[in-house]
Amino acid sequence: MTFVSPLMLDKFNLNTKLIFSPSTVPAFNLAAEEYLFSVREDYLFLYVNNASVIVGYNQAVVNEVDMDFCIEKDIRIIRRLSGGGAVYHDSGNLNYAFISDKKEMPLSADFLLPVIHVLQQLNIPVETGKRKDLWLPGGYKVSGTASHVSKGRELHHGTLLYESNLEHLKRSLSPEKRNLITKATASVPSPVKNISSFLKEEKRNPFSFREFVKRFVDESMKYFNIAGLTSFSPAEVEAIETLQREKYSQRTWNYKM
Repeated sequence: MTFVSPLMLDKFNLNTKLIFSPSTVPAFNLAAEEYLFSVREDYLFLYVNNASVIVGYNQAVVNEVDMDFCIEKDIRIIRRLSGGGAVYHDSGNLNYAFISDKKEMPLSADFLLPVIHVLQQLNIPVETGKRKDLWLPGGYKVSGTASHVSKGRELHHGTLLYESNLEHLKRSLSPEKRNLITKATASVPSPVKNISSFLKEEKRNPFSFREFVKRFVDESMKYFNIAGLTSFSPAEVEAIETLQREKYSQRTWNYKM
């Protein structure tokens, strides 16, 4: 189990701004990550996406996704900036992104310490896995992560399965053939479980997803000593929507491999 001591808190910039996305559109939120990556400030960006599969930068969609199932269930397929494997998002999954200037060891798992601390405050025990992911007792993954480092900036983002549709997760990430394009990065499947299911098994009344998100935000604000949330300005929304329209909504980006 990873324990977060008060000394660990000093590793993080207490000038971090926390933004909760006003949108549940996957293309908007991935565009927002890229936009914030270009701004020389530190951010914790939280968002919830509509049903979608988010593939890694170096992945082939045909290797990772059951496209017929995704079309049937209106699950969008979007490519992100970072590498790593494909993940499923929906309205029961909270996504987090830490965006900052590059640190001495940008590819370490230290970026997960705030998430671990917040979950500990909610009495949700997690530990760090070998691939910078988070696991519940019993060997179930609840958070996969990926990173992108470029031009003196770093982005670390991940998922938190709280009450996602795990049947849709499994089906959307189960293509007929996984190795049609051999040069592409392959995902590493893992057993998963919703945090809400774990809490029920522990004879604890789980929060609603809305309450879980609220508590996660509140504890994150305490962690970074943040007085209030930051919102996107109209100009920032316009810049993000332009990036969304010109890149993350384009088939040439999302299906480029």
